[in-house]
Order: sequence, then structure tokens, then C-alpha cells
Amino acid sequence: MSDLRDQAPGAAGDAAPYDALLLLSFGGPEGPDDVVPFLENVTRGRGIPKERLKEVGQHYFLFGGVSPINDQNRALLDALREDFAQNSLDLPVHWGNRNWAPYLTDTLREMARAGHRRILVLTTSAYASYSGCRQYRENLADALAALEAEGVEPPRVDKLRHYFNHPGFVRPMIDGVLASLDGLPEEVRAGAHLAFTTHSIPDASADTSGPAEEHGRGGAYVREHLDVARLIADAVREETGVERPWELVYQSRSGAPHIPWLEPDICDHLETLHGKGVPAVVMVPIGFVSDHMEVLYDLDTEATAKAAELGLPAARSATVGADPRFAAAVRELVLERAATERGQRVERCALGALGPSHDLCPVGCCPARAPRPAAAGADSPYA
Repeated sequence: MSDLRDQAPGAAGDAAPYDALLLLSFGGPEGPDDVVPFLENVTRGRGIPKERLKEVGQHYFLFGGVSPINDQNRALLDALREDFAQNSLDLPVHWGNRNWAPYLTDTLREMARAGHRRILVLTTSAYASYSGCRQYRENLADALAALEAEGVEPPRVDKLRHYFNHPGFVRPMIDGVLASLDGLPEEVRAGAHLAFTTHSIPDASADTSGPAEEHGRGGAYVREHLDVARLIADAVREETGVERPWELVYQSRSGAPHIPWLEPDICDHLETLHGKGVPAVVMVPIGFVSDHMEVLYDLDTEATAKAAELGLPAARSATVGADPRFAAAVRELVLERAATERGQRVERCALGALGPSHDLCPVGCCPARAPRPAAAGADSPYA
């Protein structure tokens, strides 16, 4: 794993034909008055009553009605701009959200009016799935259509490939696990299990995630997470000399009880570990780029309370966030895609068994629940 330990930023280069990078994220409320309107944006079209949204919003109200995701995106913006400047990459970085200000359509309008014509998009979701990729592409298509309707010429947008297995994403998580292990009491450290967590999604969505040839039980979504979990577990074993049992588990389920979602849930898993006499556990949120609400509530609050109730020593390792190595990885992905668009051959950096992901989502990749246009893919109406 020396390639992980010694990973260095790539060389500075030319981003042409691209003239801007857009950080595209989920968005979140920034005060108590924002919570219900934010949740109305997230659930629009589902007919969920406002009183039910107030109940769902209790997670946010526990934290003053503020989601940490916007501040975390501001930190990532700063890290990207600093890395680009230090490496002579002259590429402006903008930010838009799907569900809260700054809204995607507003940001794209500003970018188009500023003269940006070829935009690369970085989403804060590293893995293939409908909600983690296709839905962002649908939102991009909606925003571009809105610009057209306003008489604003829409720019061309391309999405950076999935970065779940890029060293700049994986290595910070390895370091987070090692730090969490060091923080456990010495008497339980050697026997600690690793619980790799990600957002649960409906089985049907998982099974159809990724290109059509990868569809099947769990689809690309589960395979990609398992590959990352294995990379981290192998690195931790190599660096500590201890073989640790591990499992991929899920959190943050939000669907109707009769619809099958990916399992086991992290809290159920903690009960299972306790029942087996496991001395400690490290929860590793590999499915999340930063410590947003699903991490703060579902892991730091709910799962941590469950572990305390069981008397099971537990730690939660850090997400990647604005780690400089992740910012460097984004720069490398930008330069890689730019070179590819210019017709150059480039080495595509990826770890594990799955190799680098595709640049252009093919037809049938993470299909929509209902047919909707999606940008930045082979079926995009905005070529």
C-alpha cells in the first residue's frame, strides 16, 4: 500500500476545453426557519404533509436547525481554490445545490452570464446510484432547460467520474480509521471490528445501479462500497499488523417499511456484535464525503447512543471532508478529463479491483424511477 502512503498531487496542467468547475451538492438548512422549506424542496411531488415534515425535521432542530453540509462545502471550495492556485491551475470554482441556496439553477445562470461555456461538475457523491448520480444529472438537465426558457444560452456540462477508489479519497479514510483505533482503550483495541457504513437505498435502486451490464443483486452501488471497504481494511491490517473482521452495513433508511432496503442497519449490527462478545467497534462512514446530518445524527447521535446502551466501546472515524489530498484528487480528475476531451491518452488513477469509472454515463445507467432528461450522459439532450 505504499502508493497510498506516498500519494502526491499531480502535476499542474491545462484544463482546456473547460473554463470552470461546479461543485454540486445536496444543500441543507442554515437556521430553524429553513428546515421545513428545505424538506419541502427535498420531498417535492411526494405529497408529504407539512406536519410530517416537522417531525422529520427534528433531527435538524436538535442541531439548531442547521445542517453542517453548507459550511463543509464552503471549506471544500476553499481547499479546491487553494490547491488549484498552488498548482497553477487557472480554473474558477463555483457552487450550487439541489435543495437549498445557492441553488443550482441560479449558479448556472450566473456562470453562463459570466461567459462560461464548458463546465465540469463535481458532485459530493462518490458512488454510482440513482440518488448519487442520475438524480444530480436530472437536476442539471432541469437547470439547463430553465436557462433555455429564459433565453440564456446553456453551457455544456460534463460530470467528473466516480472517485470512490481514487487514492485521494481512500487514503484520508484509512488515516481516520487508524486514528480512531488509537483512540480506543488499549485493552479493546486489538479486537475492534470495523463497521463500514453508507446510506441505505431501496434494493431495487441498488440492483439497477451502474451501467446495465453491472445490474444484479446490489449492482455497482454495493460492489463499489465493498471494494473501498476491502481497500481500507487491507491497509489497516498492513499498517497495524492486526487482521480485523469487517462488514458493510447501512444507515439513514427513510422509505416505507414494506419496501426492501439494503441491510443490516448499523444499530442492528451493533447489537449483533455485542451479542458475539466483540470488545469494540469503529464505525467508518465510507459512503459520505463529509460529516453532514446523516453522519452527525445517525452515527454520532443514534448509533453512538446504541453502543453506549450496549456497553460496547465505539469510535467513529473521520470522513474525507476538505482534506488537501482530496482537493488534489479533484484537480487530478479535472486534468485527466480535460486531457481526454483534447484526445490525449492519460493514465486514470484508481485503486482496488474495479478500476476507474466511466466518464460518460451510458444509456440505462442508474435508470430513473420515471423517464426524465438527464445531462452529462450518453442520453443527454445537451451535447
